[in-house]
Amino acid sequence: MRKVGLILLSAVLLFGSPDVYAKRGKSKKSKKTEVSKDSSVKKESSKYKRTFKTKACETAKGDFLTLHWTKGKIYFEMPVKYLGREVLIASTISGASDTDLGMIGYKPKPPMHVKFVKMDSLICMSKVNVAPRYDEGDAAMKKAIGISTLDPILNTMPVFCYTPDSSAVVFDMTTLFTGSNDQLSPMSNGGGVVSVSGTFNSKASTVTGIKAFEDNASIKSYMSYSVSTKLMGLYTLSQNVPVTFQVTRTILLLPEQKMRPRVSDSRIGIFNTNRLNFDKNEDFIKTYSMIHRWNLQPKDTAAYLRGELVEPVKPIVFYLDDAFPAAWAKGARMGILRWNKAFEKIGFKNVIQILDFPKDDPNFDPDNLKYSCIRYVPARVMNAMGPSWVDPSTGEIINASVLVYHDVVKLLNQWRFVQTAQVDERARCKKMDEDMVTESIAYILAHEVGHCLGFMHNMAASAAFPVDSLRSASFTQKYGTTPSIMDYARFNYVAQPGDKGVKLTPPDLGVYDYYLVEYAYKPIFEAKDEMEEIPYLEAMIDAKAGDPLYRYGRQQVSGRYDPSAVEEDLGDDAIKASDYGVKNLKYILAHMNEWITDEMDPDGSYREMTYENLAKQYDRYFRHVMLNIGGIYLTDLKAGTPGERVRAVEKSKQKAALKWVINELKNCDWLDNEEVTKNFGLRVGLAPIMRYYTGLELFNSYSNVIFSSHIAGKEGYSPKEYFDDLYSLVWESAIKKNHVPESDRMLQRLFLERAVYVAGKTTKPLQKMGLTDENSVAAAYAPSVDEIISMGLDESGVVERYKDVLRELEMKEGSGVVARKMAQDEIGYGYGWQYRVNLRSIDNSKDLLFGQLLRVQSLLKSRMGAVDTDTKAHFKAMLYLIDEALDARSK
Repeated sequence: MRKVGLILLSAVLLFGSPDVYAKRGKSKKSKKTEVSKDSSVKKESSKYKRTFKTKACETAKGDFLTLHWTKGKIYFEMPVKYLGREVLIASTISGASDTDLGMIGYKPKPPMHVKFVKMDSLICMSKVNVAPRYDEGDAAMKKAIGISTLDPILNTMPVFCYTPDSSAVVFDMTTLFTGSNDQLSPMSNGGGVVSVSGTFNSKASTVTGIKAFEDNASIKSYMSYSVSTKLMGLYTLSQNVPVTFQVTRTILLLPEQKMRPRVSDSRIGIFNTNRLNFDKNEDFIKTYSMIHRWNLQPKDTAAYLRGELVEPVKPIVFYLDDAFPAAWAKGARMGILRWNKAFEKIGFKNVIQILDFPKDDPNFDPDNLKYSCIRYVPARVMNAMGPSWVDPSTGEIINASVLVYHDVVKLLNQWRFVQTAQVDERARCKKMDEDMVTESIAYILAHEVGHCLGFMHNMAASAAFPVDSLRSASFTQKYGTTPSIMDYARFNYVAQPGDKGVKLTPPDLGVYDYYLVEYAYKPIFEAKDEMEEIPYLEAMIDAKAGDPLYRYGRQQVSGRYDPSAVEEDLGDDAIKASDYGVKNLKYILAHMNEWITDEMDPDGSYREMTYENLAKQYDRYFRHVMLNIGGIYLTDLKAGTPGERVRAVEKSKQKAALKWVINELKNCDWLDNEEVTKNFGLRVGLAPIMRYYTGLELFNSYSNVIFSSHIAGKEGYSPKEYFDDLYSLVWESAIKKNHVPESDRMLQRLFLERAVYVAGKTTKPLQKMGLTDENSVAAAYAPSVDEIISMGLDESGVVERYKDVLRELEMKEGSGVVARKMAQDEIGYGYGWQYRVNLRSIDNSKDLLFGQLLRVQSLLKSRMGAVDTDTKAHFKAMLYLIDEALDARSK
């Protein structure tokens, strides 16, 4: 029977009939058969009325789907004409008892892409298997593809009955919508750092309402779980905590007329979905990808071709939450509608429209997949996000919403203070005025709606502008701080006190943002299909190749290779920009008590928070510079166009970066300004904390230098030269002075501890948790806990919340252990592209660090008689550490 079933199913899927019996010829049998058929119809009609035409049954009638809810069961009534059509089913969180586990408006899982097919007396719910692209005129290929890409059956439901006129079939879907289905679960599994597990509690879960519309239907439920969470799979954070979600499930009919896909290009940052292509002209199956975009077509094609601005057939409509404060709502409108300027450049007008949440429309539901919404989320999360859902067969965006968490304004407040208070008097306050809130929210919403349009982060954009241009009023008023708002380029921390008329915010849209819209949305009428579009699209990108304003730099999460494609930076010279930034932080810290007085902040809590964020901004400058040490520039290229795909950072820049970092670490005590910190309570000063953790990371950078040198060849910054420079800089005071200050001593201890560890005879087990491999490039370039926090790589805020525990874990398990545990499926992240290369065959660090131990030993012995008492004790401790390591090595 199973084989017969598969053969029948193959026939259904191959030939596209929703009902394998729909086209049977008339039977030659007599009246008896017809009488039997009439009797069957009457019986079906009676069953339908007896079940659904009662007071106990609630019915929501729609064109595509009618829902019946009776005696705890959910029935689908689907017109026969819609059998075989593609459908998306998705869950949205409408309410939650714990916002750490579920945010209002969040869609925790991608939609199910399914279709319902009738087979004999069963309705099969099958996952749509998107077929490869092939020549549909080739009958043999069509047959082969058809039987090789069957739609897998997810569930079968017996036909319950038909409607009295036999136009629709009814089947029981209770299990999918009242049970625990992972694909429709409101609960995320976590993001690697924190794992979440939950046991569904059916007794505390119930359906609460149903609705049906023209092309979709929705079911609301309360779903309860017993939830446990763990940190890094090791530390229990919570166990068997009861959690309840209010969930809206949408069943949405996809368009029958499919949008023409558009092929992606790795040289531009647009979300995409992969697909296979069987090309007769190739000896192998090719993989290509389709960009995610809305289906925009001009209402009047003739007018469009004449160069007139025309409206789209179907505009992109966002519904704005009425819970937003007035200044936020104003800023949201400003930021979202900015994108219309880019659409006007390609011939469209009024593409994006904003409507308020309807007050008197009972059919409106912001959690329905049909509506794209800008949601206000009252949660203590300093973030916003703009996810979207697509038709997997074409890349057409079906739904895209922005979630704006309440504490994003707290983040904006802190950014504006620590990045611009040196020039902007408005930022020197505890609470931003309405104009600043509006201006800042507009930037946030413009960025997130960029994601909703299909655009990924471009972390290389901000590196395109010369640093000193960011101090120019004329330049910044024209271009802002970055060529793209899809970078994490915030506010102008380069501008100095006294710089007049300098723009401090990103542009409304940058030149790269206009370029994104043109690539994704400009119609190409000359092409008959997506493959014929490719030459036009490639020519568009070829024309910009080599221009830094249009360079795309992928966001780097698990491996941080390219210093020109990082977050939170400005300008083309990290050292110069950071020098300006540090100068400004010193100015701001010196004036903090003047700008935020005791009357404004009587308990000092605001100043303490701001002080910690100022230190975090300082930490970012360290990282921007430090990434140049052993850095490797990565650029996606097409053969014959300008540029290099892989290029090591210049030796001179690496040497300058090493010198800058060590000099700042030696001289960061300005951070512990006692006038500011005296009322903060019991704490360790931030200067030694920063010196310690940043120093640890710096002395791990030798692995980066090994690989970068290998890439560069003879002209590169060799590991030997790197260690020689490190020796000269770290031990400078020991070589030249009779007193070594405490800041230098800490760096010297960290240097020796790393050298002893690497050069010593015994080595640390590499895979205690199956997480680390210190000989891999991924380990060498992986971000630390502190870098993850400073650069905003963990949008959930979990890493910052548990940073002390995670730092200790990193000390035990090795650098990058947390980074490699982080989920890679967040908005704008790496998408699995990052390289994993093993260094074992080129790693000579043991020999080089052994040489450094001998060199330091000789130095300390020779200088012992020329230093003061405190320094002599330090030298003796260092010699003891070296002697122990050498003794262990000789055994």
